[in-house]
Amino acid sequence: MLMASLRNSMIDDLFGTPFVTRTESNMMKTDVKELDTGYDLMIDLPGVKKENIKAELNDGYLTVSAENSGSKEEKSEGGKYICRERYTGSFSRSFYVGEGITEQDIKAKFENGTLQLFVPKKDAIPQKPNKTIAIE
Repeated sequence: MLMASLRNSMIDDLFGTPFVTRTESNMMKTDVKELDTGYDLMIDLPGVKKENIKAELNDGYLTVSAENSGSKEEKSEGGKYICRERYTGSFSRSFYVGEGITEQDIKAKFENGTLQLFVPKKDAIPQKPNKTIAIE
């Protein structure tokens, strides 16, 4: 009976650990709302500290990345380790915001585990047509 109980407890512990549940939150769930003046992005980053979040703008792409780590320790009464777990993870998402947007145009705020970014609408820069070379 103890063995079955211990086995069920170990299975429950395994599936209750951050290792398993973290994979779902790594997707950086994002809501994008179009406004008259721009786009409002709301990115869920529960458990992530502000200093572990980075937003970069490069070649018209806004990339948001975050890192998270933690640990879980349980000891028996005798002091032997029964379970010691550590996890670390990093994840990122990129959004094309256009070549005309600068980092000064984007406004960011992190509060209660949610990163809010506002990206203004800018007039699209016309693309130069491809110059084809005639092949003889």
